[in-house]
This record gives sequence, C-alpha cells and structure tokens, in this order.
Amino acid sequence: MNRICVYCGSSAGVDKQYVDAARELATLLVSANIDLVYGGATKGLMGVIADTVLQSGGRVSGVIPKALQEKEIAHKQLTELHVVDSMHDRKSLMAILSDGFVAMPGGFGTLEEIIEVLTWGQLQFHEKPCGLLNINGYFDHLLAFFDHATKSGFLQQQHREMLLVADTPAELLDLFEHYEPPDTHKWM
Repeated sequence: MNRICVYCGSSAGVDKQYVDAARELATLLVSANIDLVYGGATKGLMGVIADTVLQSGGRVSGVIPKALQEKEIAHKQLTELHVVDSMHDRKSLMAILSDGFVAMPGGFGTLEEIIEVLTWGQLQFHEKPCGLLNINGYFDHLLAFFDHATKSGFLQQQHREMLLVADTPAELLDLFEHYEPPDTHKWM
C-alpha cells in the first residue's frame, strides 16, 4: 500500500480526540512510508493530518475543486496540489491516486465520499479497502444503520463486512494490510 486517502472534516470538531487521532494516523502513515491523499485544505482535521504528515517528512497529495479553493483554503505547502473542476473530479482523482480509503469524523461531505467509494467497491469497480476510524464512537449510529439495512435485506452481509472499522489508527491500518475483497458480485 503506497497511498491512503483520508476523508475528514474541514472542522476539527469539539473533541480533542479527533485531532489527536489525525496526528496519530499521520505519524503512522509516514512511519509505514505511505503517502497521504486528501481534500487539499488547511482547515480542520484536513489541515491537521496534512500538516502532521509534512512535518514528519511524509508526502501529501491534495485534491481540491476550484470552487472550494478559497472557501476551504487550499494548502500551498503540499507535495502536490491538484486543482480540479468539480467535486466529481475531486473524488475520481482521489480514488485513482489511492490504494485505500479512511473516513475520520466529519460531516456530510466526509460521509458522502466514503459511501461513494465503498459503493464502488461493492460494485467491484475497485478492490481497495475502505474503513472508518471510529474515534470515541463517532460512527456508532451509522454502523447501527448499516446493520439495520443488512437485517432488512437491503445490504448483503459480505458487503456490510467490506467496511472495516477500528477505534485506533494502528488497528485500522492493520485491517487494511489484511483486507481481502469479497469474491461476489452485488447481484449474487
């Protein structure tokens, strides 16, 4: 695994554990010689993880749409910054550049990004691991919904199991190292 995409908030949230986890994940990525791919901003958890990777000697690729370049404040000290035309272009390029996808705490954008790339995996458009860094139970209600969708017959168990979940960055990276995609199609 050479590059991991991290989706996370343009806010730091109210719990210091979120910032601490972003720093820990960044440090682990650098120590494992894994580059960071992320949304290209300086704000919130996005800025924390990028800055920590850079300060630790790692490489960071940011991808930001022109329309958000000023609003999210594009990071100008990255290893590389890709400015794209749209959110669709952003998500596509981030997926192309990455060998796996992590969602940290965030809002609608973070959820939309991880759900889309997870769906792409379900449809076998890629075989890359997707995971939630469930800091302080942040994603517990979302995981309960996925379990409900599975019990209700809208999500197959093998697809539910595609979403890796861990409470710490080290645990999640270990799950990524051992990930094997299901050998089934969505329609089977």
